[in-house]
Amino acid sequence: MPKVKTNCAAKKRFALTGTGKIKRKHAYHSHILTKKSTKRKRNLDHTTLVDAANMRQVKSLLNLR
Repeated sequence: MPKVKTNCAAKKRFALTGTGKIKRKHAYHSHILTKKSTKRKRNLDHTTLVDAANMRQVKSLLNLR
């Protein structure tokens, strides 16, 4: 049986926390930043956790349990 490969795109985009949750970055913070307010850009800068509704899909991409 061959090894199951991790999705390389997901590997770059998600990270595990110490308690096993999955961190992600906010979208809409990479380009066209001139029309976005400073407050909006600042709030997009922080990382957040993957929602429970998407957790199973992300874990399958990362080959976690």
